[in-house]
Amino acid sequence: MSGNPSQNISRRSVLARSAAGAFTIVAPEAVRGSQANSKISVGLIGSGGRGTYDAGITHADPRARITALCDLYDDRIEQAKTALKLDQVDAYKDFEKLLANPSIDAVIIATPPFEHPRMLEAAVAAKKHVYCEKPAGVDFEGCQRVIRAGRRHDPKKVLSFGYQQRYGPVYLEAYKRLMEGAIGPLSTARGYWIANDPFTRRDYPGLDPKAAALRNWFTDRKYSGDIIVEQDCHNIDVLHWFLGGLPLKALGYAVRKVRTNMDISDNLSVIFEWPGNMLVNFEANQLTPPGYRKVGEEFTGTKGTLITSRASMIHHKGPKDSETMLSKRDITYEGIEQFLGRILSGDVENVAERAALSTMIAILGRTATYERKEVTWKGLFGTA
Repeated sequence: MSGNPSQNISRRSVLARSAAGAFTIVAPEAVRGSQANSKISVGLIGSGGRGTYDAGITHADPRARITALCDLYDDRIEQAKTALKLDQVDAYKDFEKLLANPSIDAVIIATPPFEHPRMLEAAVAAKKHVYCEKPAGVDFEGCQRVIRAGRRHDPKKVLSFGYQQRYGPVYLEAYKRLMEGAIGPLSTARGYWIANDPFTRRDYPGLDPKAAALRNWFTDRKYSGDIIVEQDCHNIDVLHWFLGGLPLKALGYAVRKVRTNMDISDNLSVIFEWPGNMLVNFEANQLTPPGYRKVGEEFTGTKGTLITSRASMIHHKGPKDSETMLSKRDITYEGIEQFLGRILSGDVENVAERAALSTMIAILGRTATYERKEVTWKGLFGTA
């Protein structure tokens, strides 16, 4: 997974650049040209369950409309059309043809993770606003491609990623409290994704075996990146954010205990070490029976603890003294609404590098679980 020396990333430079992403303020009319007073025309690339969900939020927003759908499979396009109640919509099997449509202002990329780098590069070349689902890719080379594409992106265009915690009110409040010292100096942190199996392998009689494998992409590590990259990257992005940088090393284990018919882990445990002797435990499984779920992060300081999740923030201040802030809705809404708002306001963000680095932390952890030994950031990704 390590790249060649000419492509290696300086840890110090990526830390500096990844802290908050790149932001540029431009006039709204420069962002959308002659269409500044009309709805944002959005094309969906990848019309499966997650893509359709994102598109549903987008299409229901009065500022935007879904005008094009793209997928390799007709049934996916038809399901998306029905779910979104689209009578008139352009349909494509070739995403390059969708990107070539000049009437489309923005795209949502919600394809299997291994395709994200290639499709993001093409969307950048087509000068579209881009909302790409997480993760940035499934390997180091893919993450490098995303970083390079982000650097080429039109500075008047938005490039957002589906790391929704970055936009969730409960997370923003927790981060604010952490930065203000509400729990004192940070001592340790941990993350966890303990839940049931979200995947169901389907049979596709008569379909070419390679095409059938692609339709079951989530069961194959080369397409999905395995669970720590495909799913748990959400937690890891929060750790990247709250801890203010990148880990030095990781040590971990992963096994297939129950779900033995898939080429991905079903449970894992990783210990990351961040600078300053900060040990961070991360654990995940996809084998817990339905009815129990624990997904989130904990940050412990000398004066208290912050517990974060998509559902709430809990601030433990002392014995019998805690404060809870609940999420009012799924924070995916905040992620997509800020994407549309930035297109119209000109308050442009480009978080390609930040998203790639969060994905690379997950890849570091995955590599440690595969090799069952300590793996360092420098040893895996190199330094310039």
